[in-house]
Amino acid sequence: MTTRPGVPDGAFLLDVRRDDEWEAGHAPDAVHIPLAELPDRAGEVPRGTPVVAVCHAGGRSARATAFLQQGYDVTNYEGGMLAWVGAGGPVVSENGQPPSVG
Repeated sequence: MTTRPGVPDGAFLLDVRRDDEWEAGHAPDAVHIPLAELPDRAGEVPRGTPVVAVCHAGGRSARATAFLQQGYDVTNYEGGMLAWVGAGGPVVSENGQPPSVG
């Protein structure tokens, strides 16, 4: 498993950013469900496993955390991908460019 600063071992890392943000740079083992799609796709988030929601700076993931509070063991990744990168977390891209979360 890759280095995941601040994420418990075995946790499901849920990235709720927009498609373009995801494509520019994300944690290698995160699962992408944009916040706007979360109500329709919540069934893709495992129950019984700790879930850590992340976005750019923490606002959208806080909303995702609030939404998933019923039925999920979920926490917000404070500071989002900006904090992730600051803590040395790895980032990969999907768009052929060097990864970026800026």
